[in-house]
Amino acid sequence: MTRSAFIRANTRLLPVPHAPEIRLHLADESVPLWKKTEEELQEEGLPPPFWAFAWAGGQALARYILDHPETVRGRTVLDFASGSGLVAVAAAMAGAAEVTGADIDVFAAEAILLNAEANGIRVAPRADDVIGRDEGWDVVLAGDVCYERDMAARVMDWLSALADRGATVLIGDPGRSYLPKDRLEAVAEYRVPTTRELEDSEIKKTQVWRFRRI
Repeated sequence: MTRSAFIRANTRLLPVPHAPEIRLHLADESVPLWKKTEEELQEEGLPPPFWAFAWAGGQALARYILDHPETVRGRTVLDFASGSGLVAVAAAMAGAAEVTGADIDVFAAEAILLNAEANGIRVAPRADDVIGRDEGWDVVLAGDVCYERDMAARVMDWLSALADRGATVLIGDPGRSYLPKDRLEAVAEYRVPTTRELEDSEIKKTQVWRFRRI
């Protein structure tokens, strides 16, 4: 079974709770899907299927972009740790000139293509590690990237450097432990519907952040 066929067979095309303008191929349960991914595709050590869920940070960031299309309109956009491609899809729908969805999970790259197609827009997926790179993006978007200490430190230093050189950098976060709030300022706050399959509550207070201007 191809990755595309696997995704279609194990998800449903559903509206995103906090951004219902967007439909994604979403799963109902994470652990069974994870096990099925390894068994049916005969690949061991696959990462969790983050691509099959609309995480709170991504939902908030997508909502912000849809409500403030001037943030991305006519600009080149990188959606980092794109997962399902939710935020990338929102950027494309809001009029971005070019959108790249970056995620090192090859399943995510396939999900991004399928979800872009489902919403009638184009997003270019890439599965290489872009941390530390600067390819001149006008806007860099990152949803839910501060759940691990080491990764958060590495990612935030990179994003800060991009912001310092003039990129618009926005981060969606529902209160993860390793978000460096002292370096950031909130630009929006939402109450995002989620699921106890993913979070500790069915509604997560989630904020969109940018780096403080020096």
